[in-house]
Amino acid sequence: MAGIKVHGTVFSTAAARVLATLYEKEVEFELVPIDMKAGEHKKESFLALNPFGQVPAFEDGDLQLFESRAITQYIAHEYASKGTPLIVPDSKKMAILSVWTEVEAHKFDPAASKLSYELAIKPLLGMVTDFAVVEEFEAKLGTVLDVYEKRLGQSKYLGGDCFSLADLHHLPTTQYLMGTQAKKLFECRPNVSAWVADITARPAWTKVLAMRAH
Repeated sequence: MAGIKVHGTVFSTAAARVLATLYEKEVEFELVPIDMKAGEHKKESFLALNPFGQVPAFEDGDLQLFESRAITQYIAHEYASKGTPLIVPDSKKMAILSVWTEVEAHKFDPAASKLSYELAIKPLLGMVTDFAVVEEFEAKLGTVLDVYEKRLGQSKYLGGDCFSLADLHHLPTTQYLMGTQAKKLFECRPNVSAWVADITARPAWTKVLAMRAH
């Protein structure tokens, strides 16, 4: 079997989403490091894999993909028999799971990513955090998490009673935010707080974080 290659960096939330999925599915892969500071993601060789010049790019044999959530869906389906079941065969249950993967992409991530940039990334780059932006997007994320608090009072995970892609997709951005003042948004909601503690303690995610430590 031709090996799986993930082109990117472990510090990218999108790449981390894919790596967590591969670890959950117990599928072997090779991480091909892309030096974004050196602009490697804008070079022709990388643009051939991802025309938008963003990480990650993904190869499984002759299949080439980009967009992290599409990649995780592929991995979950293609390697369904391996590791953690991240999708469900029942069409109605899968529809509910899909609702929450859409919520992550369109409701949670825009606010969470903006906060991650202001509170986690800017300080690393020596840039000044815009606290007016932080205040605006903390309010937006809080509104989303109010919905999550109610949902997580009805089921252990967002997509149902089992961990799935709907939960996994939240991991990278949530991890960054838990190291900032925005963690209060998660901690003040008991169901959300318990859910975050659960998903961030998963062995597959611990392996992704270990890759960042090297």
